[in-house]
Amino acid sequence: MITEAGEILLRRGLINREQLQQSRATANGGGILESVIKAGFAKEEDALRVVAEEFGLDFIDLREANVDLALLQTFPLKLIYRHALFPVKREGGQLFVATSNPLDLYALDEASAATGLAVVPLVAEKDEIAKLVKKHLGVGSETVEGLMASKSDEDAEIELLEKIEADGSELGEQAQEASVVRLVNELLVEAIDTRASDVHIESQAAGIVVRYRIDGILHSQAIPPEINRFQAAIISRLKIMAHLNIAEKRLPQDGRIKLRVHGREIDIRVSVIPMIHGESLVMRILDKGSMKFDLRNLGMGDATYKLFSELIRLPHGIILVTGPTGSGKTTTLYSSLLEIKSPENKIITTEDPVEYQLDGINQIQVHAKIGLTFAVSLRSILRHDPDIVLVGEIRDAETAENAIQASLTGHTVFSTLHTNDAAGAFTRIVDMGIEPFLVASTVEGIMAQRLVRRLCVECKQAYHPSTDEVPKDFPWEKLDGKPLFRPTGCRACRNLGYAGRFGIYELLATTEDVRQLAHDRASSFEIKKAALRHGMLTLRDDAFRKAIEGTTSMEEVLRATKGDSLG
Repeated sequence: MITEAGEILLRRGLINREQLQQSRATANGGGILESVIKAGFAKEEDALRVVAEEFGLDFIDLREANVDLALLQTFPLKLIYRHALFPVKREGGQLFVATSNPLDLYALDEASAATGLAVVPLVAEKDEIAKLVKKHLGVGSETVEGLMASKSDEDAEIELLEKIEADGSELGEQAQEASVVRLVNELLVEAIDTRASDVHIESQAAGIVVRYRIDGILHSQAIPPEINRFQAAIISRLKIMAHLNIAEKRLPQDGRIKLRVHGREIDIRVSVIPMIHGESLVMRILDKGSMKFDLRNLGMGDATYKLFSELIRLPHGIILVTGPTGSGKTTTLYSSLLEIKSPENKIITTEDPVEYQLDGINQIQVHAKIGLTFAVSLRSILRHDPDIVLVGEIRDAETAENAIQASLTGHTVFSTLHTNDAAGAFTRIVDMGIEPFLVASTVEGIMAQRLVRRLCVECKQAYHPSTDEVPKDFPWEKLDGKPLFRPTGCRACRNLGYAGRFGIYELLATTEDVRQLAHDRASSFEIKKAALRHGMLTLRDDAFRKAIEGTTSMEEVLRATKGDSLG
């Protein structure tokens, strides 16, 4: 059968004789199709279509097909796991099954004997069958069935960049078993492939729950109930990878995993916390290879970008970026530093933690347990003759005082605050105990921001909204008869309707009016009104503008912003 498939591909011009010989040499008892595709000699879809046509079989695109999921109730799961067969539909006494290896007659005969039906193969891509298995039978379902011995270690897609050691205990040994290792690897690879920023593994009364945060929204993953018996081993395996104490189950622990996946280096921050029903674990995925710190392409409007570019190039003063956790503040700050970095200036940062390492920039990791706080490190930084300083976050009066002192002595200081809007930053720092005149004289600009999801360009749907479909403060005059867009979902965006995120921004430049109001302890409400008079766009304004441009949906605008009530 191997030779026959290879000869078909050769005869149809998909491969040449030399490629056929190489594929046979590397098949190692596997299928010639798999060997050809793995070597990159032919695209999987092209090769499968040719073989299907040669044998009078139909090729099926599972991304578009209607699959009868009720068939899973009676179809033996071991055939799905062992032979990658997936039932698609039944017509009378015939059962149509998707397979990426239509030449494996033994598997088809076994399916026919098990179901009592005549099995008709439909040729489909291997990855699409795997996606159906994960979607409807759960991530790790293959592991639950025993992780076929036919899978070799060469299939492992994860390379650990640091040596790990188990403690020799029974639980430690269980966590190192091949089935558990492969299950954890599959969870991580799936998360990275779906662009998840976080993986939540939660211990609940009914068992383990896995959720991926994709573009800021948590999505539950289908998990078979049998996986619950692996719960302790999964947590222990991840703790071993993060160099944590697997015997400690009463106290929170934090660690870090360094991996290489698909040739890209991945850093994973791990947090383990004991809950009522066992330990729960959250992993923050930092994909160095996919991050691009480009200030121009973060989503700022032209006017906002121009003004912000001027502010970050000021010779001294404080530039603040505000917003909740996960609103992209670090990305904005890193992009700003790389925009103004040059051999003529020295940039030092103090962060907790250092999320990404930037070439040409000196970065300090805060260690509060040993006394290296933001405030302490900032005092030391100033003795290193910097031009530009980044303080990860202004959390207390001491850090704020040091940041202001750095600004007054001729440095440009970047930092973040947790406030709901730009104007609130002034009152927030004053509430820390800083004199208003110091805040007014040093803060040069405040950027409030949020992240919204970007509509998938392949499937976004135009519509003309009614008054009931938009909020009362929607600027109809700017829409001017143009359509808005909403998500629908397609295979390109994994049926989410969105692909990626970008920022919405509210930039408050400290004008003389704003400076005077801050000096006089005016409320953030008054400061905001003054900024609006000088042309500031609110987060809501910027979100509306991007919905009208067709890059995001009205649902995202309402999720990320609230109405501007200024009376």
